[in-house]
Amino acid sequence: MSPATLAQAETTATATKTTTITPIPATLDSPNSKLVYLYLATVEEATIGDLQSALEMQQLALFPTLDTLEGEDLIERDGETFTVAA
Repeated sequence: MSPATLAQAETTATATKTTTITPIPATLDSPNSKLVYLYLATVEEATIGDLQSALEMQQLALFPTLDTLEGEDLIERDGETFTVAA
């Protein structure tokens, strides 16, 4: 995912939400991880299909990213739905 797409997601999140979003954890190095985390923090929950459509990411990139975020206890999976961990 390009830095421009990440910047656009951050701008959209800031412009459309008035609630406070948890900052992106400093441990995240990958642009894909940052993008997915920011998107989930913004929309609160999403399915694989939601993430693919909104972020224009292929499953080959999305699944490892979700696994990494889940392995670091940054997101949670409930069936087919992903959310930012509390």
